[in-house]
Amino acid sequence: MQPPIIERKISSIAGNTQRLDGGAMFGNAPRALWSRWSEPDDGNRIPLACRAMLIEEGERRVLFETGIGVFFEPKLRRRFGVVEPEHVLLRSLERAGTSHEQIDVVVLSHLHFDHAGGLLRPYEEGAAPELLFPKARFVVSRGAFERARAPHARDRASFIPELPGLLEASGRLEVVDGDRSELLGDDYRLHFSSGHTPGLMLTELPGADGPVLFAGDLVPGTAWLHAPITMGYDRFPERLVDEKLALLADLAARRGRLFFTHDPEVAMARVLRDERGRFVPEEPRASLLHDPF
Repeated sequence: MQPPIIERKISSIAGNTQRLDGGAMFGNAPRALWSRWSEPDDGNRIPLACRAMLIEEGERRVLFETGIGVFFEPKLRRRFGVVEPEHVLLRSLERAGTSHEQIDVVVLSHLHFDHAGGLLRPYEEGAAPELLFPKARFVVSRGAFERARAPHARDRASFIPELPGLLEASGRLEVVDGDRSELLGDDYRLHFSSGHTPGLMLTELPGADGPVLFAGDLVPGTAWLHAPITMGYDRFPERLVDEKLALLADLAARRGRLFFTHDPEVAMARVLRDERGRFVPEEPRASLLHDPF
């Protein structure tokens, strides 16, 4: 007897936006080049999304990342370029017909604050950090979790010190070692990358028109499809380029699509190779709402 076919729907969920230094985001590219892709402001900062991906399958709701949120005190929100004072992700979930209380699973590619900060309630002076998503189970790779618990001096500022303890104390954490998550199920294929940060976990879902891969910080947006482009935040840039080339070649061969978390204009695009052999985005989508795939 064949198992029942579950119809999946995909939505892009906007979180808080940021403005970060363009030189840091395009670390090995000169300003004359990267400013063509993203126009900087007077402070040399470029606009960035912190976009989440919502998958609805039957009654289950799976959210990929939570953006940066507003857990920072106001001084640090300004330093890290967080634009809006309210927790935008919560409002966006409501617009998509759900809420953080109704999310069943939150998948975290890694635990940098601009990808996991939205797990926390908005900042209140004197209040300890507290998790949102009261019934959700959390999925993260062992490498990413261990990195967050014991970061290197170079990337310590990228993590929320209290977050690993809060996730463990919730009793709802799955730490993944292999290419499948017991919680997510066999349809969800996990890819791993260490160029940006150890244990970065990228999740692939099958689709009727080709697979969809949540690209995380391996490919933050369409500009980073150009294989040599890396960020100043990447721990091992040469390794990242090799990982990106292998993954994009495989995805292009299968007519797959990437879901982008940081691109301010494109939520998802198909990956193709042009006549010069470069990877390019095709069929870009600015947003998605309950789209079957």
